[in-house]
Amino acid sequence: QLVESGGDLVQPGGSLRLSCTASGFTLDGYSIGWFRQVPGKEREGITCINTRVGFLRFADAVMGRFTISRDNAKNTVNLQMKHLQPEDTAVYYCAAVKYDEFGCPLEPNEYSYWGQGTQVTVSS
Repeated sequence: QLVESGGDLVQPGGSLRLSCTASGFTLDGYSIGWFRQVPGKEREGITCINTRVGFLRFADAVMGRFTISRDNAKNTVNLQMKHLQPEDTAVYYCAAVKYDEFGCPLEPNEYSYWGQGTQVTVSS
């Protein structure tokens, strides 16, 4: 099971940290992805981490503003978001897939396990 937390209302230019905590399995050997979705649009992959090799990947829309990291002690993957803008408003999801390749995918259909999502709203 994956559980996201940390969603909130934040002003433009602000920061927020989301967490994705796994229970029932350890994140070793998994790729963890963060996705977001707004009503009427497809789910968008924004970043991922391959926990086996430490590979990171970012979508252009968040490059330089978002970072992804793993907290082994908490079996958690964190998404640190900075310089948030109204267009970052969405429901944010984390997902996991057992992954033996080097990189990590940003396509939603590559992932097996999903959290329930957490709302991020960027507004003044």
